[in-house]
Amino acid sequence: MAQNAMLLREVSRLSELVARANERIEELLAIAQRKHRGGKAIEPPPPPPTAPAFLSPEAKRAFDERPKAKPRPAAPSKEKKKARPTGRKALPEHLPAEEHVVKPDACSLCGSHALEAADEELEIKLHTVAEHLRRRVVRRKTCLCRQCGTRTTARSLPAPFPRSKVTCEWLAWFVHQCFGMLVPIDRLRRDMAERGVPLAQSFLVSQIERAARLLDVVDGEHWKQLLASRWMATDATGLKVLIPKVPGSHNGHLEIYRNDEAIVFQYEPHKGSDALVAKLRPFRGTLVADAEHRTNAVFETGDIAEAGCNAHGRRKFRDAEASQPVLAKEGGEHIAAMYVAEGEAKEAGLTGERLREWRQEKIAPLRDELSKWIDGVLPSLLPDDELAKALRYYRNHWAALFRFIDHPELPIDNSATEREYQNVAKLRLNRLFAGSTEGAHRLATLLGIVATCRTLGVDTVAYLSWAFTRLGTHRADYGLTAAELTPAAFKATTSPR
Repeated sequence: MAQNAMLLREVSRLSELVARANERIEELLAIAQRKHRGGKAIEPPPPPPTAPAFLSPEAKRAFDERPKAKPRPAAPSKEKKKARPTGRKALPEHLPAEEHVVKPDACSLCGSHALEAADEELEIKLHTVAEHLRRRVVRRKTCLCRQCGTRTTARSLPAPFPRSKVTCEWLAWFVHQCFGMLVPIDRLRRDMAERGVPLAQSFLVSQIERAARLLDVVDGEHWKQLLASRWMATDATGLKVLIPKVPGSHNGHLEIYRNDEAIVFQYEPHKGSDALVAKLRPFRGTLVADAEHRTNAVFETGDIAEAGCNAHGRRKFRDAEASQPVLAKEGGEHIAAMYVAEGEAKEAGLTGERLREWRQEKIAPLRDELSKWIDGVLPSLLPDDELAKALRYYRNHWAALFRFIDHPELPIDNSATEREYQNVAKLRLNRLFAGSTEGAHRLATLLGIVATCRTLGVDTVAYLSWAFTRLGTHRADYGLTAAELTPAAFKATTSPR
């Protein structure tokens, strides 16, 4: 009996231990599920693809012998960065200094005023001045000629337009805030009102109108340069516009045209091909554009050569990995190898003939391997497979997608153009729509000027101040042509010889 009782107690103890172990296992499973929640399930790697049974022997052989992409070079090991010095950094020397000298009036101990200089302590702090709130007071003197008695009044300083309430510098700052920093006008108005400078919303809108009217000639010069250039890139996005007496907002169309020297935005009320064909009729170069239906009519005459965007094709391969993880990744590696070679050329600073030779030596063989790979893979896919769509995209636009190999001025894709729309997207968050069709055209003009300054590495405010001075009330004194008023011309005048 005693032995049975002991065995029962042992069984009870072991059962309790098993229950505790089960509880612990459940806790660990819950923790693991929380860590992997929202992420991809951990699955074994997919098996290598095999040729479908319906392929002919020749197609099966092409599938099995499809070229494999070369492995990407290992990323160079980064050198350990030197430890940054601790403590405060000295402020930049180019900042204008506002100097003050302060002296004690009396001894802090006895109150005596008999003090003499001893030591000096230097204190430097970062300071700011609200320059846009300054006043410029001009006293125009009138003189009397001693010989003829004529009264002559001194000419005023340059202004953006006659009877202007603001200076060229203020208008430049205002345009930069609106179209460079993308600050809404009502926020700028509220900020200035809090600083004691109340300005009407209508007044600020009129300044944008005046600025766009002054810079129209520069924007027109940029468009003229683009039409005469060897290549340009284009893309488009939507822009909502209010139209008087029409309910709601109109879905307009904001187009961009650019190369490495100039950027032009243009507003169109409709996303049709007729306007695009008409405005590009004088162009005789290569147009880098996405493969969309509206651009097909541009290339029908053969006067304009087509160049495609490999970034779109690369994204199609990535999207196809959901249904064809192995084959889509293989194809993507072929395109990735081209981007690696293009990146090496960029790091080496190759341009012109040297870049063309590099692309023909490094990228052309990769293009040929991709062609052979597509020939081997495409027959094995169903027509509606996502990877099949990606391969047909390359087959249908083959010459356009690889035109950049023989033309060093062309980019490998249209990504630089698409990045310009990041600012437009942010602008749409701050301003839901353009207030009118005229406002949309003004927005396009000022966006293009600011984007060109950014592309050329030009200080936007400095250029706009310079341009408004030469386009405003003293324009006749300078006598500059439109080509001499562009951001590129400003950069040439300010660059060290």
